[in-house]
Amino acid sequence: MTDTGGRGRYGAPMLPSPHGWIILDKPIGLGSTQAVAAVKRNLREAGYGKVKVGHGGTLDPLASGVLPIAVGEATKLCGRMLDASKQYAFTIRFGEETDTLDAEGQVVATSEHFPPLAAVAAVLPEFTGAIEQVPPAYSALKVDGRRAYDRARAGEEVELKTRAVTVHSLEPLSDMLRTDQAIDSSFAQSGGRPDPYDRRAPLEVAESVTLLADVSKGTYIRSLARDIARALGTVGHVTMLRRLRAGPFTLENAISLDKLNEIAKGAPLTNVILPLEAGLDDIPALDLGPEQARAVRQGRVLTGLPQHDGLFWARSGKVPVALVELSGGEARVVRGFNLSDVAE
Repeated sequence: MTDTGGRGRYGAPMLPSPHGWIILDKPIGLGSTQAVAAVKRNLREAGYGKVKVGHGGTLDPLASGVLPIAVGEATKLCGRMLDASKQYAFTIRFGEETDTLDAEGQVVATSEHFPPLAAVAAVLPEFTGAIEQVPPAYSALKVDGRRAYDRARAGEEVELKTRAVTVHSLEPLSDMLRTDQAIDSSFAQSGGRPDPYDRRAPLEVAESVTLLADVSKGTYIRSLARDIARALGTVGHVTMLRRLRAGPFTLENAISLDKLNEIAKGAPLTNVILPLEAGLDDIPALDLGPEQARAVRQGRVLTGLPQHDGLFWARSGKVPVALVELSGGEARVVRGFNLSDVAE
């Protein structure tokens, strides 16, 4: 941390600028931009002055859960967090599809068909692995320079291109759907998947189902829910969406909005902030000597390193110095961190 040298409220010296991650358990109704503003406000009122803050992946206002918020030099890692895989729990309600594909929108299609539990369980493998999906019209993607949701709200027809995403795993959270009985061997097959209209299917049907999905960047859960419902011969929309993990961060790391607001009232920031390197748990560390650390901070290439090729986070003692890419024993800086090393 470095001292800003300025003055806070009532003429008190500004506190040293923080660097790290605040993992918010975002409540329903709060937008990601509003969450960032809440962190900025709390830091300012606590006496930290103007601090750079950003989030590591948008979470819809109607969704809750893990929202990584980067502070200070950690904002340089927001791009990596956007690219990270994420895990969600979500509920699909069958029978109605909305224009937003969630409970906030207007109903645009209905169906009186509710799929048998067996059909729900048996169709999930179709949506596991590399798949293609069309993002929701109500999304932040840009179409000819304007956000898709702005065009949709203006009544314009929004056509978004199909994109390739990966669903690493997809499974039901309902015990009923986990039982071996759920996938009946007598269930009719049509095109390699269960026929949701087969009269021999179990009579127990699902008005809604809650699923757990581990997905790649760019995956829209609302689109996934829409496509699952349609594959089951009906329509549906998301009524609950909760992010359980974003990259290395889980709900165990997350704090409530009330806990965040305690910072402005004088609670120690150390109670809620994780170190910058917490966002680098998925890559190995590279320990540097003083001369090597100085060279990396100057942007010079290190040579003769024995480590394997790949991405590393270089550190001097416990202080992150840079993200570096190793190739053929040479390390080149990908992203440097402006953090002081008191040992130097």
